[in-house]
Amino acid sequence: MLADDRFLLGTFSSNCSSGMSVTKVKERWVNSWENNLALGRLLDDAGIDFMLPIARWIGYGGETDFHGGVLETMTWAAGLLASTKDISVFATIHTAANHPVVVAKQIATIDHIGNGRAGLNIVAGWNKPEYEALGLSLPDDHETRYGYAQEWFDVVRKLWASKDYFDWDGKHFQLKGVHGDPLPVRGDVPIINAAGSPQGREFATDNANFLFTPAIDLERSTEEIRELKDQAKAKGRKVDVLTFSHVICRPTEEEALAYLEHTAKTNADWEAVDNLVRLQFAHAHSFPHDLLALIRDRFAMGHGGFPLIGTPDQVAEGILSLHRAGFAGTTLSFVDYVKEFPYFRDTVLPKLDAAGIR
Repeated sequence: MLADDRFLLGTFSSNCSSGMSVTKVKERWVNSWENNLALGRLLDDAGIDFMLPIARWIGYGGETDFHGGVLETMTWAAGLLASTKDISVFATIHTAANHPVVVAKQIATIDHIGNGRAGLNIVAGWNKPEYEALGLSLPDDHETRYGYAQEWFDVVRKLWASKDYFDWDGKHFQLKGVHGDPLPVRGDVPIINAAGSPQGREFATDNANFLFTPAIDLERSTEEIRELKDQAKAKGRKVDVLTFSHVICRPTEEEALAYLEHTAKTNADWEAVDNLVRLQFAHAHSFPHDLLALIRDRFAMGHGGFPLIGTPDQVAEGILSLHRAGFAGTTLSFVDYVKEFPYFRDTVLPKLDAAGIR
């Protein structure tokens, strides 16, 4: 993940029902363990770099109850790391719902299972209905959310850095005689954080290896990436920027556009789409709010991801455009990951290799 010698490719949300496609079509992704295991092995054999899950506890309603079924991310990652050889696998962890001492040990353990291939995606919290489902209160201000997340991660890092037992007397955590053993294989693991607010981006540039953000307008993204890298550089840090994309790759453009119409328009679960958009507006800043209302169709297609729609040449060119904009990588989603990835593997990956970005 940290090698700097290739444009990173991963998958996103295969642990969730319907993946990233808010659609009612019968072939939408089934997030069974069997399907995830098959996908992990396909990706590993193809040289894909990572798998990234979403942590959810309640769905978004609609006819499909989009993301109503979700495999828990730490145990999901452990199973995949035990069953693959090279691919990195992240666990997505909400700071408010998981104690840092427990998470530090869990991540270190799965990192040993994968011989140094685990990663941590930190979520400071945004989805108010999930907080309510867990009996928690979502602070209205980002300063409080990220202040808590910073202390949470400070505890994790100290556990990974210290060989001695220590006490911790902070604002949010008071710990007595804690100790981290085992430690991650290399002392720490790659960190991802999705952030849109100023407070979130301060947190990401302070702590993460990768900031995860949507690619809505690539001209805007180029400037945004430059600013984020400068913000990290001023702190003596290097932070790369990842985004997420949705793939419909077919032999002809007409076939790809017809399938887009079929899945993301004619058979979109619009009730779930509107619930998702409404929650993003109300509680999250991962998407720029001035553009969110313009991309309702993208939420139906792939949860707001960058569209990679068309022939293998067109999909490859779309990925190259992300690379030119300054992104260090992108996740990929498909309506059916296992069924559709092999065509992408066989037709698009060679083009990226030939272009020199892989």
